[in-house]
Amino acid sequence: MNTSPTVTSPALSPADHVVADQQPVFALLADPATHGITGPVRRIDTHGAVVFLAGKDVYKIKRAVRFPFMDLSTLERRHGACQRELEVNRDNAPGLYLGLVPIVAREGGLHLGGAGDIVEWAVHMRRFDEEATLDHVAARGGLDNQLIDALAQAVAAAHERAPRHREWDAPAALARVAAGIVDGLRETPDLFAPARVAALGAALAGALGRLAPLLAARARRGEVRRCHGDLHLRNIALIAGVPVLFDALEFDEALATIDLLYDLAFLLMDLGTRGEALAANRLLNAYLKARGGAPPYDGLEALPLFIALRAGIRAQVSAAALAHRTGPVLEAGRAEALSYLAFAEVALTPVPARLVAIGGLSGTGKSTLASHLAPVIGPLPGAVHLRSDVERKRLAGVGEFDRLPPQAYTMEATEEVYATLRARAAAVLASGHGVVVDAVHQRPEERAALAEVAQRAGAGFSGLWLEAPVAALAARVEARSGDASDATVEVVRHQAERAVGPLDWLRLSATGTPDEVLARAQAALGRAVHR
Repeated sequence: MNTSPTVTSPALSPADHVVADQQPVFALLADPATHGITGPVRRIDTHGAVVFLAGKDVYKIKRAVRFPFMDLSTLERRHGACQRELEVNRDNAPGLYLGLVPIVAREGGLHLGGAGDIVEWAVHMRRFDEEATLDHVAARGGLDNQLIDALAQAVAAAHERAPRHREWDAPAALARVAAGIVDGLRETPDLFAPARVAALGAALAGALGRLAPLLAARARRGEVRRCHGDLHLRNIALIAGVPVLFDALEFDEALATIDLLYDLAFLLMDLGTRGEALAANRLLNAYLKARGGAPPYDGLEALPLFIALRAGIRAQVSAAALAHRTGPVLEAGRAEALSYLAFAEVALTPVPARLVAIGGLSGTGKSTLASHLAPVIGPLPGAVHLRSDVERKRLAGVGEFDRLPPQAYTMEATEEVYATLRARAAAVLASGHGVVVDAVHQRPEERAALAEVAQRAGAGFSGLWLEAPVAALAARVEARSGDASDATVEVVRHQAERAVGPLDWLRLSATGTPDEVLARAQAALGRAVHR
């Protein structure tokens, strides 16, 4: 397991700020005899803690350090931090956190638990497979759609439980974070060119100034809560097939009292910098869906800023780890730190909002194409994907994969679905974000109405019409399972009998593999899909 903290301070190593000698405690916990085991004890060091993995148990000791961002210099402070760690993690990871255990002095030696003079405290956790954290799962190529959807559900559930802070001065809090990032990056001018740091600082300040009213309004609406605060892939484990959030930020309530989308942004940034753009976009869309009802899309306007802040923080943390590295490991670390800075710069680069519509008969692969196009439409991490089949189920109050009766497909019901899609698309565009809408859109007036949404928002618009032989579409629909669409072979044939009318959308062949269709769509859209 990995417990690396996220900090917003200058790049400093723990050794520079140690205020007490804890080596005897570390030696005790590193000794297999202390735990009654014969195998080795694994030790993991971080800025603020030392973790010992012993058999089925984990013991985490807070370092006796004093940083500008974290003061664990006294036993009382470390005890308080340990207690808070239990409190902030038990709801999300109730099976992992077992309690606190004192390190005591008695009979001339140190002991784990029991009577004696308390010299230190340990957080006691149940051990799990260290290879099950999602950074390892990602490295193995295991971030499939099912896992991403489950992760979105887990994050949304954690956010729903989180205490609200409507009085929080969100703009001021984020301004402090931004200032800390800039100050921290300036500490290593040999790595981060001063001109780049200055430009990043100016871009962050400009975004914060522009977004301050929105950030304050979201706090008043309850969108600022006591969140996880350190929500990256290494702090999520796949246990019994379920994503479990652990190791929430415990040492500073201010750093964890944040906008929900700022909490999510850490994961989006982590995925994006790993080359998992498709997963990042799916996570955003699955999270918005998991929030239920009509999510507050206005927060999307702040998402590029949130992502940039998270990337800037990681640039600092990566730089902090370079102090004791040499050779190729040092160079790899420098490259990693610079890549985070570059990602922050990309996130803050203005990208115009755009609406891409994808239409065609059932079975043409509209949703597959939409999900693969979404990551490159609009600002990071890509477009909101709106799908008629999903909206129809939501309006009917049933699960996404529940089948609806025929009366759910009347003209009146369909018009309500399309009106909802247009309203949501307008809300997304109003936030300056991108949106992809996929629906049959067989009637000319449906296509025209969607194009008008983009025109009213002052956003770019592209319409793609997918087509393939009816026999091929029927075969695809018949083979489909686990999908929100209720379309049958009969539905496909009925659609094929209806006239499409004048069509000013780009016609694309839907034959071939999804990658081939995606390549055709990208070529047709051209520069519209390139940041």
